[in-house]
Amino acid sequence: MHCISRPLRDLVICPNQETARQSYVDLVSSLSSSSMSSSQVKPGADRKQQEYENLVVTSEDGITKIILNRPTKKNAINTQMYQEIILALKAASKDNSVLTVLTGNGDYYCSGNDLTDFSGITAGEIEEKVKNNLDMLRVFVNSFIDFPKPLIAVVNGPAVGIAVTILGLCDAVYASDRATFHTPFSHLGLSPEGCSSYTFPKIMGPAKVTFGNLKK
Repeated sequence: MHCISRPLRDLVICPNQETARQSYVDLVSSLSSSSMSSSQVKPGADRKQQEYENLVVTSEDGITKIILNRPTKKNAINTQMYQEIILALKAASKDNSVLTVLTGNGDYYCSGNDLTDFSGITAGEIEEKVKNNLDMLRVFVNSFIDFPKPLIAVVNGPAVGIAVTILGLCDAVYASDRATFHTPFSHLGLSPEGCSSYTFPKIMGPAKVTFGNLKK
């Protein structure tokens, strides 16, 4: 993976896991509720035949472009978007393009998982919801691992959580001067997702990865 970006921000470490967890929830909630000046990308004449609600997929000059298209939610990934990305990658793997680009619409690349997916769920439904999400995440990650063409991420703004960890599964990563990378797993008491505990040390070295994961 080839990365072109500015350094990760130096951020203050929260004093305990509970504070970190609440800070992260507050951050994502504020991102989800805020609106942006950017409007959703309108599909053009080169839009692929598959219909998507949360993506715009185009193909031109041998390049398939998959655009995360929930700008008013900072491109947070909900269950439907996960499923659409899986379908879009499957379609791109079989089309006539020579490479695929993944990017975001608006001022964020992606703010990570949409936590509102779990709102309104009763205690009795949590176990099944988590199991279904784990199965879906496995298919999602495998879609990147098994993708047969060059897959390039163009990080146009801040990336959070899984939007960062799956970058290690791309063949190249280009970041704008507005891009930042936030991986809050150690503060939330969670293990890194998207195979990043394997790919990041291979790409960046164990010391740099450990230092990065200790930062908020």
